[in-house]
Amino acid sequence: MAFTAKDVAQLRAKTNAGMMDCKKALEACDGDFEKAIQWLREKGIAAASKKQDRIAAEGVVGSYIHMGGKIGVLVEVNCETDFVARTEAFMQLVKDIAMQIAAANPKYVTREEVPSEVLENEKNILRAQALNEGKPAAIVDKMVEGRVVKFYKDFCLLDQEYVKDSSKTIQTVLNEATLSIGEKISVRRFVRYEMGEGLEKRQDNLAEEVAKMSGNKDNK
Repeated sequence: MAFTAKDVAQLRAKTNAGMMDCKKALEACDGDFEKAIQWLREKGIAAASKKQDRIAAEGVVGSYIHMGGKIGVLVEVNCETDFVARTEAFMQLVKDIAMQIAAANPKYVTREEVPSEVLENEKNILRAQALNEGKPAAIVDKMVEGRVVKFYKDFCLLDQEYVKDSSKTIQTVLNEATLSIGEKISVRRFVRYEMGEGLEKRQDNLAEEVAKMSGNKDNK
């Protein structure tokens, strides 16, 4: 059974789950709306989303320094209580998020943080690329929409594939942590420094390097 972007939006409105999670649910359930709702509930995603209206004003600023001091990351991850902020599970989550930022180099936390002028410029570039590829004008906008999703996956932290488990996004990791810990968990902001950034230098595959350090067998 096929589904459209409108179906994804309706599922999101119904469950308050993320857009990517709703798309995955519909794909897994062949477009069946009710089965997709059940899928999200079974995965715990819908339940985690219900906690997102809570206030998370506690937490920690965590750091990660890549081997040899090549990359430095500071990230603020929030929770609801100071008690949770001091737990081993929360501290490990913060470390994993910092490692993600070091490896994947996101520019924004969420899609909503992408400046409108940046997004519009990206769409113009993608539209020009599609037309230069000889694609029919009638389907160019739909192609641009799909490629914009790829842009979000590359540059928005919550949309990125988790370097330790590519079957998950960072939003999924946060949802799972919210369910496991029992409090709203969110990433507020981060800063990433790369030694010699902007200078000509050899480019290493940092995602693979960090994945190897973390023991991810999928990235050899």
